[in-house]
Amino acid sequence: MDLFEKQLSQWKTSSTRASVPANPDRVPPFFYRVPTDDEILRQKLREEARAIFLQRRSRNLVDHDELKELWILLDKHSEGSASSDRRKINYRDFMKVAEVYQDKCKSYFKPSLFAQLVEGDPCGQVPIISIFNYVMRKVWLQQTRISLSLYDATGQGYLTERDMENYITDLIPTLPQLGGLEPSFHNFYACTAVRKFFFFLDPMRAGRVRIQDVLSCSFLDDLLELRDEELPKEAQ
Repeated sequence: MDLFEKQLSQWKTSSTRASVPANPDRVPPFFYRVPTDDEILRQKLREEARAIFLQRRSRNLVDHDELKELWILLDKHSEGSASSDRRKINYRDFMKVAEVYQDKCKSYFKPSLFAQLVEGDPCGQVPIISIFNYVMRKVWLQQTRISLSLYDATGQGYLTERDMENYITDLIPTLPQLGGLEPSFHNFYACTAVRKFFFFLDPMRAGRVRIQDVLSCSFLDDLLELRDEELPKEAQ
């Protein structure tokens, strides 16, 4: 408690010194530096705020049960072949599905998406499997971005080699295809994977990569495909 009060007092003092009266001729502050190692209170506040933000974003994602309901709803409003994979949906029914899932799926069911997927269909219809795959891909990207952001120590959208290594090390136990890998080789496997990411995504050798670049490259897809228990051994 004494340490907390000491840090709080120092923070208030530094904030008072840094504050300046409002002046229309003065440019307001627009950059806030990352707390240093000795600014414990500011670091804890930043970490807690980021954790709460990521938890909130995670709760707003479409879960597995909701994806199943979405597929049933798409199939219900579609027409055509008896096979669900070949059934199509028109724009009016597409918007009906959007009204049902207006909370979590509202950002996915946009007119621009339908126009993009229609692909010159003479009847103006879109395969429901294309819509479903699009939503699944978007949800996967958002889930993975949140998972990677948990390892972003500074919260600035970058991962260092240590951050990336920690992520892959924690990911290995969830990959069935690596179940036969000896625990003593986990660090070596993680280090090798990290080197591959940084070799291609950090050409300037800055010692960090953008989370956005990690998501857009194919290496992460290859890594997460190891969750598939039926993946051939050659793909490992």
